[in-house]
Amino acid sequence: MINLDWTLLLQFLNFFVLLAVLNKLLYRPLLNILEQRRSTIDGSHQKAEDLQVEIEEKMARYQQQLSDAKAAASKERNALKQTALAEESTVLAEANKKAAGRLQEIKSQVAVEADAAGKTLRADAADLAGQIATKVLGRQLA
Repeated sequence: MINLDWTLLLQFLNFFVLLAVLNKLLYRPLLNILEQRRSTIDGSHQKAEDLQVEIEEKMARYQQQLSDAKAAASKERNALKQTALAEESTVLAEANKKAAGRLQEIKSQVAVEADAAGKTLRADAADLAGQIATKVLGRQLA
């Protein structure tokens, strides 16, 4: 059985002294270390979240710059295409004009040559007709 005497009070006193010593030497430093570790981990988590936000912002800026560059390239490509089409139509119009002029020259030259050939053939036809008539009739025509 338990005796309730002065040793019980000594045991309580011993317990509180031990509790105070352990609190001073073990529990508080351990709690401080745990608190430092928690604050370090929380700080690291916060830094990681900040970095994640910063990365997302940079990626958004990069995507925006990329889409802006693509839009500018598309706009420039369309402008160059329009310029090329305009230049093509100008060159084609000029080529058609030159071809029409050259065709007209050739037509007029062919007409002149055909007229000259027609005159030559008429003159030759008259001589040939005279020769044929001479041969057919057997005498010279006057």
